[in-house]
Amino acid sequence: MDTRIIKFLVAAAAIAYAVKLMAEGYWGSGIGMLLLGALLVVVALRSMRMLMVFLKMRQQKLADAQRWISRINPNRLWKRQRGYYHFLKGSMLLETSLSKAENELKLALSEGLKQDHDKAAVKLNLAAISAAKGRRKIALVLLNEAKRLDKKGMLKADIRTIEQGIKNPKMQMRRRR
Repeated sequence: MDTRIIKFLVAAAAIAYAVKLMAEGYWGSGIGMLLLGALLVVVALRSMRMLMVFLKMRQQKLADAQRWISRINPNRLWKRQRGYYHFLKGSMLLETSLSKAENELKLALSEGLKQDHDKAAVKLNLAAISAAKGRRKIALVLLNEAKRLDKKGMLKADIRTIEQGIKNPKMQMRRRR
């Protein structure tokens, strides 16, 4: 049985119990139980392991992030979460294998990412991989797509670095997020 179904059943039971408490006049307990039910719904919608991977990557603990991501079964994730799973896995693989990282990042785009800046980061990493493999034209196309998607300017410095690396192929390419 899928654990998401169990999580939703427990959340529904908590919310139903909250309604019962409120109907009987126990408003404080009912509101507390309602908040607990809402928390259980959030837990059912998000993968806690994915959140741990995000946290460990933010803390620059890549070995811990690798352990957490290896515990995730992507078939048990929601479709949008699968895109982020492949994005995180591809980002970690950039250190070891460009070919595997490229495959994971392409999977992330095909599965779907919600935010434009996440799509821009994936395209920027793909541009860096293409430049490192000597596919300059593809790298330029991907770089232009990353520029277009980076509306907030969060990746401006990284885009400039990759752009300089493409123009000067002797320059050592660096991966950035």
